[in-house]
Amino acid sequence: MSFRKKISSRKFIVTAEISPPKGTDVRGMLKDAELIKDVVDAINITDNQRAVMRMSPMAACGILSHKGYETIMHLTCRDRNRIALQSELLGAWALEVHNILVMSGDHPVKGDHEAAKPVYDLDSVQLLGMIDGLNQGFDFSGHSLHGETDFCAGAVTNAELNEAAFAKLEKKIKAGARFIQTQAVFDTEKFTEFMDKIRGSDTFEEIKIIAGVIPLRSEKNADFLNRNIAGIRVPEDMISRMHKAKSPVFEGMEIASELIKELRLLCDGVHIMTIGTHEKTPGILEMAGIR
Repeated sequence: MSFRKKISSRKFIVTAEISPPKGTDVRGMLKDAELIKDVVDAINITDNQRAVMRMSPMAACGILSHKGYETIMHLTCRDRNRIALQSELLGAWALEVHNILVMSGDHPVKGDHEAAKPVYDLDSVQLLGMIDGLNQGFDFSGHSLHGETDFCAGAVTNAELNEAAFAKLEKKIKAGARFIQTQAVFDTEKFTEFMDKIRGSDTFEEIKIIAGVIPLRSEKNADFLNRNIAGIRVPEDMISRMHKAKSPVFEGMEIASELIKELRLLCDGVHIMTIGTHEKTPGILEMAGIR
């Protein structure tokens, strides 16, 4: 069953994130994909995540798609103007990449090419509108295409929304987003408030909300997330658990599985973002009661 059909069903969705290689050797990416092929509904491929240069997500998704994996290609507004974005999307469709996750993208000063010039020709709402136009057979200037796309598009959000951010999220839905993936959730009480707000809006009636989960590996890892990743806050009690743990990696698996159990009652799916490989992901899902 395709990812599109799964998000149209009542199934609890599980996706997982893999970064393309920083180079041409795809063996590590393929090994990571093999680890999770039987436990996830789709594999997200990042687009130069944290502004660090890596292989094109279109190429990486194409490689995985041709090996039978269902993929979700990340696409940022940071690196391409409207012409390049459309070209990338048409190429992705030709390579049988059918799912796109749209986001603004981290500024280049945060990455490994600080002198790179950001583009941001379009914002994420406009990019979603562009995809909707391609699906209808027209480019961003209104010219007809020789063969349209049929992408299933999604967007991202931070689960702690102020009024302006919530209004923008509504615009993303109206522009064509079919699913929403959130930044990593560590506080399910705050996430409940987010979901209450979402469910209180008619705009999100048919939209799947997939919550981000990052399995912690150490106390240092948790501190790094708090200092460096916007929209993430690992609570002090979890940091304390990691500090006291005889096996921090296993404790991180326990915390992640506990979060997933709670999130199953709140939203439509989870998105696993590992630090390192997905070696522990099948075990975390099994601990959470997901097989």
